[in-house]
Amino acid sequence: MNGLMSIVVTLLSITFAWYVIQEIKLDAFVKRPRSRQARMLQVLLAIVLGHGFASFILDYLQWSSMLRWFVE
Repeated sequence: MNGLMSIVVTLLSITFAWYVIQEIKLDAFVKRPRSRQARMLQVLLAIVLGHGFASFILDYLQWSSMLRWFVE
């Protein structure tokens, strides 16, 4: 069950990162913002940021569940 939750949280985080990245104007960073390379850059950024965000969420959930043993 823990593995399934990790997959779902990671995919949702990558989707959320993709949604957020769509609002960034790439004109200042790349020559052709509508090119295939610029889209691949967006995909890679979404994966990296989404994975980092998902790792934070999953670590936080794990740490907070370990606090239960600390209190008892």
